Amino acid sequence: MKNFILFLMLVPCFYLSQMKTGTFSDLEISMKKDPKPIIIHLYTDWCSVCKMEKHALNKDKETVDLINENFYMVNFEAEKTKEKINFQGREFGYLSNGSAGIHELALALSKNKSQPVYPLWIVLDKDQKLVYYHEGLLAPETMKQKLLEISAL
Repeated sequence: MKNFILFLMLVPCFYLSQMKTGTFSDLEISMKKDPKPIIIHLYTDWCSVCKMEKHALNKDKETVDLINENFYMVNFEAEKTKEKINFQGREFGYLSNGSAGIHELALALSKNKSQPVYPLWIVLDKDQKLVYYHEGLLAPETMKQKLLEISAL
């Protein structure tokens, strides 16, 4: 009986779509082989909106498939990523502030240079030029529409 209950609890997990994500170093290699538009998702572990949004997005199979087929995606934890990142010919590091901190790349990508708004969605075309910028909650349907427009470019 316990196994059956455990099975029923896990069944919803099997229906979530799996989004392919990579790192900034993966991105550099992939872009040389097959240039595609890039989605950069900045988030933090403490952001409840980020968690809700991630769950809703992963449930939307059409949007996940659209992203997996037509874009490169990088999920970037802006306040806990501490390694140096090379992006667009520059090196970015972590800025420590006592027990907290933020990555320089998060500040460079954000329009709000003192404190980025999370979640933050940035879409670059295959030439790495900004084509879409969105701070805060982004519904899967809105994202899908925007990505369809971008993939048609």
